[in-house]
Amino acid sequence: MELFQWLTGTTFGKCVFTMLVSMIPIIELRGGLPFGVALGLPYYLAFPAAVIGNIIPTPFIIVYIRKIFMLMRKYMPRLNGLVDKLERKAHLKGKKVLKYQSIGLWLFVAIPLPGTGAWTGSLAAAFLDIRLKKAMPAVVLGVLTAGCIMLTLTHVGVNLFSGAV
Repeated sequence: MELFQWLTGTTFGKCVFTMLVSMIPIIELRGGLPFGVALGLPYYLAFPAAVIGNIIPTPFIIVYIRKIFMLMRKYMPRLNGLVDKLERKAHLKGKKVLKYQSIGLWLFVAIPLPGTGAWTGSLAAAFLDIRLKKAMPAVVLGVLTAGCIMLTLTHVGVNLFSGAV
């Protein structure tokens, strides 16, 4: 209970909580940023916390996901269906990225829609053999762009629901 109180009762705890939420696949920054603002963080703290949280898993995904999938197939054959689904998704999304490489990866990560984002972009980069040195700048720029979009949408939403608009 003390951990939860710290995560929701202190500014630093709220930043950590926002980072953790932003690290979760599917939710990522597009859920983490509004979450941080809803916790009471000012925009200037919620934004970097969500961005950092969303970026933290990406180098590990790009570098290790293929090895992890290989080990899952070998030692956890019951999860083969999940691995197949994730690989298909990466290849399907990767076709869009492959055409434009870094710019395609940046745009793909930048669009804050379901099925896009840092996790899927990193997964696509891994399966397209885009090296970390080339993929990371595109993913980081995409996360920053998505963050600016979500910051604007969050600000408009907060003002709309508070009656300020």
